[in-house]
Amino acid sequence: MIDKILTNSRVTEVDAATGRIVSAYKNTSLSSDTHLAAIFAELEPATERLTAAINQSRAESVLDEKDAVRDEKFRGLFYLVSGFVHHPDPAIKAAANEMEELLNDYGLSVVGESYAIESSLIQSLLTDLAKPKYQSSIEALSGCAELIAALQTAQADFEQARVAYEEEKAREGNRQNATEVKKEVLDITNDKLVVYLRAMIQLDDATFGDFGRTVGEIIAENNETVKRRRKKPEPEV
Repeated sequence: MIDKILTNSRVTEVDAATGRIVSAYKNTSLSSDTHLAAIFAELEPATERLTAAINQSRAESVLDEKDAVRDEKFRGLFYLVSGFVHHPDPAIKAAANEMEELLNDYGLSVVGESYAIESSLIQSLLTDLAKPKYQSSIEALSGCAELIAALQTAQADFEQARVAYEEEKAREGNRQNATEVKKEVLDITNDKLVVYLRAMIQLDDATFGDFGRTVGEIIAENNETVKRRRKKPEPEV
């Protein structure tokens, strides 16, 4: 008996399992069966959409992570300069006051702006910080140059991740999210493919048996992985 894929499988697990099933089908000589061919004509593109949706989700997650790092570096620079404003050395205090005046033109609220606005403001800040008039003040504040360099790196990393995310979106257009596509893939696999193979193995094991058992093994491996997690529920990824 071929089991159905457990519906609480993660989107990545469903994607991996149905991807293997599609590959296994392509290695058979069953394309002459019109009903099975029709099922895979639905399943293969649905699995491709699921893979694409997962990739976009990952690209968006990476973008969020890069933005968090950028925010951290910006705050770090802001707080470092604020601390030096109270330094007892007049020269250091003067340098800090000059730097604080510049940073206050931007404000900590920068990190709460949209990605596009924040990128524009941070790039503008980095351009200002590179001007000759601020170099002596930067040098006077221990750790300031290092934090500015770290902010530059974080900004560049974010922009690279943003380009990757936008390219992924452009390739896929208005795509369904992964959870929606997962349901579609499960419906095709469980309610069409598994049901059909169960019946055909009973009628013609010589033709459908090997492929049916391969599908059963793929699904069984997936379901075993899901069952092992039941004692410790985890969020779907």
